[in-house]
Amino acid sequence: MAMRQAAELAIREINARGGVRPNGRGSGRELALRILDDSGRADAAIRVATVLANDPTVVAVIGHLTSGTSLAAARVYGEGRRPVTMISPSASSPDLSGVSPYVFRVCPTDLSHGAQLARFALRQLGARRAGLIYIDDDYGRGLRQSFAAEFRQLGGDLISEDPALGTTRTLEPYLARLRQRGGVDVLVLATERGGAELALREMTRLGLRWPVLGGDALTGIEVEGVRLSSAYLPDKPGERNAAFVAAYARANEGRLPDHRGAGSYDIVYLLARVLEAGGTDRTAIRDHLARVGRDRPAYEGVTGAIAFDERGDVPAKPVVIGTVRDGRLVTDASQ
Repeated sequence: MAMRQAAELAIREINARGGVRPNGRGSGRELALRILDDSGRADAAIRVATVLANDPTVVAVIGHLTSGTSLAAARVYGEGRRPVTMISPSASSPDLSGVSPYVFRVCPTDLSHGAQLARFALRQLGARRAGLIYIDDDYGRGLRQSFAAEFRQLGGDLISEDPALGTTRTLEPYLARLRQRGGVDVLVLATERGGAELALREMTRLGLRWPVLGGDALTGIEVEGVRLSSAYLPDKPGERNAAFVAAYARANEGRLPDHRGAGSYDIVYLLARVLEAGGTDRTAIRDHLARVGRDRPAYEGVTGAIAFDERGDVPAKPVVIGTVRDGRLVTDASQ
């Protein structure tokens, strides 16, 4: 929902200013969104990608939301008769890096998220013993591996690494076993939001008060004190971001944007700039994007500078740690 709302906001703003003028010629042309839902499933993502790649009016794709669907769709976009660029605001799996020359993303990978969570646990929380529960998919495994590698390298002791599925009904056995082993200084939840909420309810029932860290898939959780990594937080300083947050709130009943929405907003504006510079040819769009941050200037968006490397990643994008305070995610005061 945040992706769609923020992209629609950017489209309205650009069109209200006269649209885009491809190659700087003629009158401005309005941008339009064609919105399809992959339902978070790889098979649906392939069908959606096929429809969009075969639509000659589509010049680029904003998405997909998750790593699994992005990986499934990526080869469709890059290997069809008429390849089309995909730019994801939030698919963070390392496996997406370099999967196709037509695939880009504006968010850091799980390697950055896991490493930042590990550093925060040790340096800000003073944690030496950690437990980790991860969802057994591309996202969870990637975050688990990067956190574990950095935490151990820095001298931490990872007591357990336990897998779960989206259908897992209880995590209590994992939590009880951690308590039997003497407890931990921090519990890392490399899960989706629902799995994290389940773990937190069961921690309360067991009387466990360990600090909790999680990845950006926990965005939207409202449990006080939970900390999570993100590519973007709405309290990010700067006039441009403040204007975006205010406009988003006006358009969406006072709600604040998350990293998925902010990334989508930046992608629309970046694509508008590319269209104005090089026109609507799909190959020209891809070639222009591949040079952004290399021999063309980085794009300064509300999420920060977007500069792609040769694999379509944004390695310079920082990861920040947010804390839930009064139901809102704010930048942790220790940063």
